[in-house]
Amino acid sequence: MTTPIAEVRAAAERIAVAASVIPMAHFRAPLDIAAKADDSPVTVADQKTEAFIRDALADSFPDHGIFGEEYGISGSLEGETWIIDPIDGTRSFITGSPLFGMLMGYLIGGTPQLGLVRMPAIDETYVGLPGVGATLNGEPIRCRATTALDEALVYVNEAERIQAMDPALFARLCTVGHTRRMAYDCYPHALVASGQIDAVVDCGLEPYDYLPLVGLIEAAGGVITDWDGKALTLESDGCVVSAATPELHRELLAVLKA
Repeated sequence: MTTPIAEVRAAAERIAVAASVIPMAHFRAPLDIAAKADDSPVTVADQKTEAFIRDALADSFPDHGIFGEEYGISGSLEGETWIIDPIDGTRSFITGSPLFGMLMGYLIGGTPQLGLVRMPAIDETYVGLPGVGATLNGEPIRCRATTALDEALVYVNEAERIQAMDPALFARLCTVGHTRRMAYDCYPHALVASGQIDAVVDCGLEPYDYLPLVGLIEAAGGVITDWDGKALTLESDGCVVSAATPELHRELLAVLKA
C-alpha cells in the first residue's frame, strides 16, 4: 500500500521550504569550494541541505528509498523513492546568481509521481502531480499552447557543452524559435511549466537533475523526454528536451536528429 499522494505533497513542500534556509545562510557569503571526481563544485551548503532533506524524509517516510546527489542511495529504489538535488546549479550559487534551485521527486517503481522545484533565493515553489495539475506557490499553472517551433520561446541549457559535443547541432539550435536564450539548471524547465517559455533543450544531466522535472512538466500539460523521444528513467543518458506541446516537442526532436 503506497503513501497517500496528498501526504507526500504536503511533506515535500514543507521540507523544501524549511531546507531553503540552509543555502540562503551561505548565499553570497565566503565559501570553501571543493571539486568532485567529475570536476563539478560542491560546498558545505550542498551537503548540509541534502542531509537536512534526507533526515526529514526519513522521519516522515522511514520505508521510502532516497537517492541524492551528495550522499547516494539509501534503501531500495524499487518501491517508493525520493530523488534529491539539494542545490541544482552550484555554479550559479557560488557566483551569486539567484537562479539556483532545489529539486525533489517522488517515484513509485521508478515512475515519477511528483516533481518539485524550489527556488530559495526568489521564493518560488513549483509542484506538479501528473494527472492532478501543477502549481506555483499554490496557484495553478499550465504550459503554453504553442505548437509551431518558429513561434516558440526556447532556452538552450549547457550551450558550451552542446557546442563542444556537436557544433553542427549547436548551430541549428542557435536558429530555432522566435526567441532563444542560453541558460543553465532547472529554472528554465520550471518556466516551461508555468507558461513563461515554450521549450528547453538540455544535456549532461543526472537522474536527480531530470527526474524531478518529469512530474512537474507533465502535470502542467507539457512533454519531457530524452533526445530520442523516450521516457526518462534512472538509466537515461541525461540529454533532455521539455516542451509545452506534443507538436512543439516533435519539431524539436527533428532538429536534434537532423
